[in-house]
Amino acid sequence: MSAAAAALPRVVSRTRVTDFFFFATFFCVTFEKVHWNIAGTVGIADVLTILFLVSFVLQSRGPTPKTTQVVVLFFVAFVLVYLLGFYNIETKQALDQWVKGMVKFGLHFLFLACAITYLVRRGQRFFWHTLGWFGAGFLANGVYGTLQLLAARAGHNLDSLVLSPLTGGASSINIYGVVNGASVYRPNALTGDPNHLGIMLDVPLLVLTPVYLRLERGHRLRWPLGLVLGFLLLVLIATLSRSGALGLIVGVLVLAMPYGRFLWSKALLAPLALVAVVLAYVVHSRSHFFSVVIASRLQTGGSSTSAHFAVYDFIPQVLHTNPLLGLGLNTFSVYYEFVTGKTNWGPHSYWVALVVETGLVGALLFIVFLRYVFLRLRAARVLGRMRGDRRVLPLGWGMTAALAGTIAANFFYLTMQFYYFYAFIALALALPVVFAQRTE
Repeated sequence: MSAAAAALPRVVSRTRVTDFFFFATFFCVTFEKVHWNIAGTVGIADVLTILFLVSFVLQSRGPTPKTTQVVVLFFVAFVLVYLLGFYNIETKQALDQWVKGMVKFGLHFLFLACAITYLVRRGQRFFWHTLGWFGAGFLANGVYGTLQLLAARAGHNLDSLVLSPLTGGASSINIYGVVNGASVYRPNALTGDPNHLGIMLDVPLLVLTPVYLRLERGHRLRWPLGLVLGFLLLVLIATLSRSGALGLIVGVLVLAMPYGRFLWSKALLAPLALVAVVLAYVVHSRSHFFSVVIASRLQTGGSSTSAHFAVYDFIPQVLHTNPLLGLGLNTFSVYYEFVTGKTNWGPHSYWVALVVETGLVGALLFIVFLRYVFLRLRAARVLGRMRGDRRVLPLGWGMTAALAGTIAANFFYLTMQFYYFYAFIALALALPVVFAQRTE
């Protein structure tokens, strides 16, 4: 037996291990509650990412896509900006937060670069499997959130029964308020906040809807995917997240341009009708309760709404003192503590945090990075249109809508610094490269 033949089983085994950690990472990127207080907060996504990176590095080398090289250049540029911003840090507490932010950022971007490379090397079938595991993670969150809501209605805390024995921490469903003695529950599932869950769900809803609409009649995934999308929409509605709703609306408006002709199609109306029936039944069973809740979420003069807009006052203040590089990466909570009285409290806007922490230079650099992602998604759409591909073209449009929706939602919340966003960006950037290759 030749040396190459003898080494083959080891290579296959190592690839399987790397595949496992890769799929597991994409499946768990939204599981914020699954974390442990070890040298700070270490989440399951952190652990799986590190295991994937180690396994990836130990694998045999292959070609590095140009897209990965561009991402590495962005990484270097971001690191330079953040290191320069270090000199604006004034307190020990701010320094600690800056170090945490740098570690998280470095891990996220290393994962992004390696994930793109691995997706390109493994090909189209592997890409679809990865997308499936990514979507399955959102579905798991939706199922857990539903069970969490039902358990809360029955007087039980599902988190204390399922998560606390695993993590040793305490968590529970969000309680929005009380109506006539009845608590208003907002499921946060395995994420840390119902608004996080709502905004995160925008991604699978917007990415997969155009793919679902373009599935051939009789395709084995047509009805299962339609039911999953309808279910995830119900979960998003249950979160009562206005930021999630904003992101979904913006994404739908983007999809209306190429897929407006499907507005009255059976494929779209069937799952929407199912969602409408379920909502009508639930609302009718407790009409007064839901009328009060809905009215409170539609009002724009409440304290929660004021908090979302009040943080924008920090932008001119910081631009006056530190216009170019801001106050330092991940240090917003240190300065916001004077307003809230709480430590480690982030802003209600990713874009406010971006300008406050990294200044005009950091914000401009991030906008350029997002523009690059949009350009690569346009390349994917062009590729799909040229080939008449009924999968790549709708996926390109879906990812474009999801990115636009996430950007809009983050004007009033912040999820673009989380793992799931980098996993999504990895899929978006890899899309045109993977499918430009020969069909397997």
